[in-house]
Amino acid sequence: MSWWGKVLGGTFGFIMGGPLGAVLGGALGHKFDKGLESFSERIMPGGQARTQLAFFTATFSVMGHLAKADGRVSANEIAFAKAVMAQMMFNEHQRKLAIELFTQGRQPEFDLDGVLQQFKRECQRRHTLMQMFLEIQLQAAYADGELHPAEKKLLLHVFGVLGFSRHEFDHLEAMVRAVNGQGGGYSAQGQERGPTLAEDYTVLDVAETVSDSDVKKSYRRLMSQHHPDKLVAKGLPEEMIKLANEKTQQIRKSYERIKQSRGMR
Repeated sequence: MSWWGKVLGGTFGFIMGGPLGAVLGGALGHKFDKGLESFSERIMPGGQARTQLAFFTATFSVMGHLAKADGRVSANEIAFAKAVMAQMMFNEHQRKLAIELFTQGRQPEFDLDGVLQQFKRECQRRHTLMQMFLEIQLQAAYADGELHPAEKKLLLHVFGVLGFSRHEFDHLEAMVRAVNGQGGGYSAQGQERGPTLAEDYTVLDVAETVSDSDVKKSYRRLMSQHHPDKLVAKGLPEEMIKLANEKTQQIRKSYERIKQSRGMR
């Protein structure tokens, strides 16, 4: 049974307690008693449905919390959240639940650290899966065209709790800017540019001075890490496979532009 099947079947409480279970229960209007939470916590993390449910719950609740970081939730941030839901091709019930999770994340009592720590445990060191979560949060932060200092401070905290370094933050943040055209600017004719070649190297996480061989190695490594089938097997909800496909396309396009600039075969 998929993560959504667990929700429909009303059995989510038996597969996930703790802060994530509380957020999900709040979004669904259910209350857990202590006995149920204790029973839930005895079930070990790692199952695909449980990991997918944790990813879904953390993604939209933390997105809501991040949107409130600068003191207000902008129309662009709400639009981005809805765009993610559209990309995932949610049905009406799934969309409503995602909106409720977004709302839960905006509440003053939202336990950010508790949610993140449990999400990390549920992922069981699946670094690429957590990275996908972080990229979505960065994209959400840039939805209104800039990264507010309060949002950056919160994101650095989120990266730290999940065990990611400042270097990894800088790389992913630069990559999101490159992909979103934040650093592309405009040509002399006033036409919007795509990513620069320097930004393409950022997407591949290599310096412009590396050898052709190292460029190929980084490309193959990133394509392997972000392969949609592998991510779904690790716990990415199947509804998010389109996001994973877009990521591999971005990596491939950057690689092709670098190859052309170097005359690589």
